[in-house]
Amino acid sequence: MYTLKKDMNFYNRDIYISLSEHLNKKQITVLTGMRRTGKTTLVRQLIQDSVIEQKYYFDLERMDNRTLFSEPNYETIIYALTQQGANFKEKVLIAIDEIQLVPNLPSVLKYLYDSYDIKFIVTGSSAYYMKNMFSESLAGRKKLFEVYPLSFNEFLSFNGVVTTPISLEKQGIFINSEYERLKNYYETYIGFGGFPEVVLSASIADKKDMIQDIISSYINFDIALLSDIRNPANLYKLIKLLAVRIGTKLDVSKLTSLTGISRPTVENYLDLLEQSYLIRTIPVLSNSPDREITKARKVYFLDNGIAAATAEAGSGALFENAVFNQLLHHGDIAYYQLKTGKEIDFILNKEVCFEVKETATETDLKNLKRISRNLAIDKTYIIGRHPTKLFEGFIWGGFIQNT
Repeated sequence: MYTLKKDMNFYNRDIYISLSEHLNKKQITVLTGMRRTGKTTLVRQLIQDSVIEQKYYFDLERMDNRTLFSEPNYETIIYALTQQGANFKEKVLIAIDEIQLVPNLPSVLKYLYDSYDIKFIVTGSSAYYMKNMFSESLAGRKKLFEVYPLSFNEFLSFNGVVTTPISLEKQGIFINSEYERLKNYYETYIGFGGFPEVVLSASIADKKDMIQDIISSYINFDIALLSDIRNPANLYKLIKLLAVRIGTKLDVSKLTSLTGISRPTVENYLDLLEQSYLIRTIPVLSNSPDREITKARKVYFLDNGIAAATAEAGSGALFENAVFNQLLHHGDIAYYQLKTGKEIDFILNKEVCFEVKETATETDLKNLKRISRNLAIDKTYIIGRHPTKLFEGFIWGGFIQNT
């Protein structure tokens, strides 16, 4: 059991507003996402802010806590907590970290949720486990919150940089002083991503070491819990191949050939990597299958630091990956491609088209407008990394923040 120090200082996370609102509801608050994205810190902040007087925190990486919640008689758990001072005649808050470490925990939570006035906050690092194990046993009793690496405006906040996020319509207004103030931060975000520990690391060497440690933990802990992978080296080989294919259509046959892994295994690995928050694939938007590519999905990494550290992806690909992660927080993303090869990098909510160019020109915007007519979308923007030439419809990448 853990006692939280009062008045701990926390960094602002965009998701915290939704989490805080759910704190007052009976439903179980479930936080999931990749390891070390900040779930535990969010839980501790929720504990501190809760008005419930009885608060208990358990980390299931500790064997004694794991043993407690593995008791076959669930009333024994209540008895043990009563011995530690809990009074279940009144409301109790119980936070549990790393719930995937106790396989029968959904059943435990269901019984205790139905039998006592307990507000549960739980975390787990593996989405696949969370979605499948929780879907039936806790139907209607929980709400799932996905915790990602830091968005760019969260990244700025962690660095002590004050900004006021603006609407998409105003992000095209280029303010040179703001660009000069933010450009170095944005380049760091592109190169090292948004894992909180990485962002708060002072030196480049520390950032690189931390990212390698996160990759190792992901493969050896998260993935090991989800699947019986006999050869982790093959999985890492696939991850490296995906990192050099950021923003390109997935070609499973090619990946099978290059890795020497069977096609069914590659497909299973791809699903596993997406379910566990390492990658995200996006669909193509199609209106006229005769003229358009209609099946292949494009792949992106959910953290730029991991993408950059895993393989020598090109500068333009890493920039496009960063933009993907920025737009991810604004809605549904798809892409569009004609059979001639002409394409649109991102389409947001079927309403806005974006083309990503490190050095953008007005010609790029004209080409984008021409292709977007096929989709009857008139909102078009070029997102650039280097504002060498400004024009209407240009957005500097660093201005894309959550609203």
